[in-house]
Amino acid sequence: MMPRAKQRKSALTDLGIPLTLAPMEALLVAELPKEPGWQFEPKWDGFRCLAFRAKGEVEIKAKSGKSLSRFFPEVLGNLRAPSTQQFVLDGELVVPVGGNLSFDALQMRLHPAESRIRRLARETPAIFVAFDCLLRKSRQPLLERSFEERRAALEAFFARDYQGISLTSFTRDQRKAKTWLARRQLALDGVIAKRLDLPYRPGKRVMLKVKCLRTADCVVGGFRYASSDRLVGSLLLGLYDDAGLLHHVGFTSAISAKDKPALTARLEKLIAAPGFTGDVPGAPSRWSTERSAAWQPLKPKLVVEVRYDHVNGDRFRHGTRLVRWRPDKSPRQCTFEQLSTPSAAPASV
Repeated sequence: MMPRAKQRKSALTDLGIPLTLAPMEALLVAELPKEPGWQFEPKWDGFRCLAFRAKGEVEIKAKSGKSLSRFFPEVLGNLRAPSTQQFVLDGELVVPVGGNLSFDALQMRLHPAESRIRRLARETPAIFVAFDCLLRKSRQPLLERSFEERRAALEAFFARDYQGISLTSFTRDQRKAKTWLARRQLALDGVIAKRLDLPYRPGKRVMLKVKCLRTADCVVGGFRYASSDRLVGSLLLGLYDDAGLLHHVGFTSAISAKDKPALTARLEKLIAAPGFTGDVPGAPSRWSTERSAAWQPLKPKLVVEVRYDHVNGDRFRHGTRLVRWRPDKSPRQCTFEQLSTPSAAPASV
């Protein structure tokens, strides 16, 4: 019987930081801190991950602990380029498309077909945006060092430019950070605040984040009844394109219980086909009942202002929050142009 071949030990296991390390997290707050001692950074709209390198071996780990390496072969190649042979960097994977960042393009990578992954890696290559340095020499982790020291180590890492690897920008001026939130840039998910004296705390919500929230005026093109009664459960939102077609772009279910009876009566008076003349609401989720599955089309008479965080393609990625009714606004004024804002891709992308 032939002896079993000895499996080669990975150099990544000797770095001094485990591949299972959980990234440090951020707590959602309403406002940026005002006191001194904080650094503010853009919160990029991508996949959070840790990048490991030990000599020629590289690995990319998602927040879930799963490897992202097979989905981003071009990023692996870029991480092998720096002269630093050992490092662990905390950052974000983003895909720039047309001067902006595309979350849709990122999601398309999570596909089992290697041929598709290779094609997308060529057509829409991903960028690794680094914002923390956890190790630059084997078995010398920087986790207990202050963030100010780790940022200095990160900047030393970027003493020269590398293709496909970007250093995130920052400010220590709260007024400037607030302008990032006010610009309504699609590529930004918000602003992260980090204390300069903060050690790295894996898995702990010790940073702060303020999310970018934007508003849009939308036509109420339909509604769904709630699953439990004959009252409105959600409003279906629409925007007009250049051809004058009303497309379904999302929903809002943030309706107070006391307002539902009067609103239901108001909506039922406007029920009329077709509601949407372009894209229509899709199938309900698997948690929907048969009663809530059907949607009622409405005459395009009502306009609401809603708050949203992100747009995927031509739709709101998540449910929106109803801000107010807009009787002063003509439905035809509710167009996709509201969603077009300046890009905010990393400077080196």
